[in-house]
Amino acid sequence: MMVTTALVIGATAIFARGDFGTAPGAPETRRAFAFWPLLLALWGAINLLLVAGDLFTLYVGLELLTFVAMPLVCLDGSRATLEAALRYLMFALLGSVLYLLGVALIYGACGTLDIVLLSGRVAGQPAVLLAVALMTAGLLAKTALLPLHLWLPPAHAGAPAAASAVLSALVVKGSFVLVLRLWFGVMAGQPMPAAAQILAGLGAAAILLGSVAALAQPRLKLLVAYSTVAQIGYLFLMFPLLAAVPSDVAAKAWTGGVVQAVSHAFAKAAMFLAAGIMAARFGHDRIAGIGGAARALPVTLLTFGLSGLSLMGAPPSGGFA
Repeated sequence: MMVTTALVIGATAIFARGDFGTAPGAPETRRAFAFWPLLLALWGAINLLLVAGDLFTLYVGLELLTFVAMPLVCLDGSRATLEAALRYLMFALLGSVLYLLGVALIYGACGTLDIVLLSGRVAGQPAVLLAVALMTAGLLAKTALLPLHLWLPPAHAGAPAAASAVLSALVVKGSFVLVLRLWFGVMAGQPMPAAAQILAGLGAAAILLGSVAALAQPRLKLLVAYSTVAQIGYLFLMFPLLAAVPSDVAAKAWTGGVVQAVSHAFAKAAMFLAAGIMAARFGHDRIAGIGGAARALPVTLLTFGLSGLSLMGAPPSGGFA
């Protein structure tokens, strides 16, 4: 995942030179001054979530990710993007409060926040189960799993193309990684089949409803944003499989989940960048008004189509694997 993050950030940075680059001798714009530090901070926050070993450090990484992603949403300063950013901030802060409350409960019950130590001390205490429930709910709000997805489509669709690419490909994965580390790190060995089925059910609902909502969108970036809601749902199908017996099912579920997360990151970043190029070329991203894109932007449309095939799972794409 760290390699995937580096590749997506690097490709997005190359793309973003067109929108946020500064010519030699020219004054740096406010948007460029903000974008580059935010992009690097987002990279650092994702890496912190992948390597940190205790729950409070993970909370720090989670908050850094939130307060980096929020200004990326509203870089253009328009009313619509400011409203979308504030809605995102409301959901994110709610998730942070629930997560931090769970951290406090776990520390009070077990006396440590180290994930490795907790995996040996947790034994189904009521305080720990309540903490895990609160933390999971908070992280689901940040991951935008249905029905806590209302902030995601307007936020991702209203952001600049380069920002949308990293938001959809990486930011929602950060909180999902925390859910995995909580359930299969802290709670390793603690069977919770009913809760796992609930998460998988929400994931299945996200797949169906997110896909239907995507097909109804009049704007290309909104269509791609709603498809993110559906693709997030696939990741949550891992949970009952990871708890399955025999263990080879769990091993296959881990492999499938990782490949899905990686392939989605590349495909969704490419789709948002391609949609941004088409919006810049035509002056808008209304689907009904971009006829002739294949003649005007053949490589861009081919990239968009190949990314869509990966999300569909057509062989030999990453989505198919």
